Amino acid sequence: MTEDFYCEQVLSGKIPVETVLETDNVLAYRHTRPFWETHIVVIPKRHISSLLALENSDEALFLELFGVIKKVAANVTKEKGAARVLTNVGDYQESKHLHFHINSGRQIRQDNQI
Repeated sequence: MTEDFYCEQVLSGKIPVETVLETDNVLAYRHTRPFWETHIVVIPKRHISSLLALENSDEALFLELFGVIKKVAANVTKEKGAARVLTNVGDYQESKHLHFHINSGRQIRQDNQI
């Protein structure tokens, strides 16, 4: 897998995605190979390697990002009754681009590929 799947494949347009919600700086889309029945990924459009790499100067982006996460999670919860919000850091983070998974329902696959 590439170091930054989201910049190299999604944001570049190499892989088409189904947009759920988009702002000037944030993209939420349906996972291209979902792990759960409902699986949405939320990413900043600007490269930030992980949650740990956020700087104080990223405050506005952070608020916009979490605003999108909140809206998407609220919609999933309204539709499905529950939602999970997940991010990974360190060795658990395969793609080195800050991203959040919003999911609901049963797990439909278990491999580690994006």
